[in-house]
Amino acid sequence: MTERNKELSQEQCEELLRTLKARFEKNMNRHKGLEWAKVQAKLEATTEKLWSLNEMEVTGGEPDVVSHDNKTGEYIFYDCSVESPKGRRSVCYDREALESRKNHKPENNAIDMATAMGIELLTEEEYRELQKLGNFDMKSSSWVQTPANIRKLGGAIFCDYRYETVFVYHNGAESYYAARGFRGSLRV
Repeated sequence: MTERNKELSQEQCEELLRTLKARFEKNMNRHKGLEWAKVQAKLEATTEKLWSLNEMEVTGGEPDVVSHDNKTGEYIFYDCSVESPKGRRSVCYDREALESRKNHKPENNAIDMATAMGIELLTEEEYRELQKLGNFDMKSSSWVQTPANIRKLGGAIFCDYRYETVFVYHNGAESYYAARGFRGSLRV
C-alpha cells in the first residue's frame, strides 16, 4: 500500500457518510441503542478517522459501528464484510515474515497494511465478539493479533467460523493464502 494523502475531498466524505449511514440503518442489531446522528457528529469532527474508514471501505471491509466505549466516548468500528476483505487478502502476517520469504513473496503484510490504514487488526477476543453479530468468514479466514510468545517462535494466528464455531488456528507468519486476509478495528 503506497503512502497517499490522508485527506478526503468533501464529496468523498459525503459519499462515505451516506454509505456508513445506510449500513448502520440496515444492521441495527450490531449497535443497539446507538444513534447515527451522534456517530456522524463524531466522524465529522475527525477527518483522519474518516480517511481510515474510507480505506477500510475501499479494501472491501464494509466497516460498521459495533459498540461505544462509555469511558472514552469513542465509537468502535469493525470490518463487517461477510468474508475477509478482498482487498486485504494474500498477505503474510508482518514485515519480518515477508522479508523471511525467499520465493513467491506476497505483495504486502497484514500489520503494515493495517498501520498504513490507521487501523488495528482484530484481537481474538474482538473476533469472537464480531461473530456474535452475524456469521463472518464462513469461507475465508482472517489474521488476528498474535501474542508475542507465538510470534517470537515464528507463528501467527488466524480465525474463521465453521460449524457454528469460531476456530483459532496457527500458521507460519510467512504463509499467505488467497482466502486469508485480515479484519480491522477503528476507534473514533
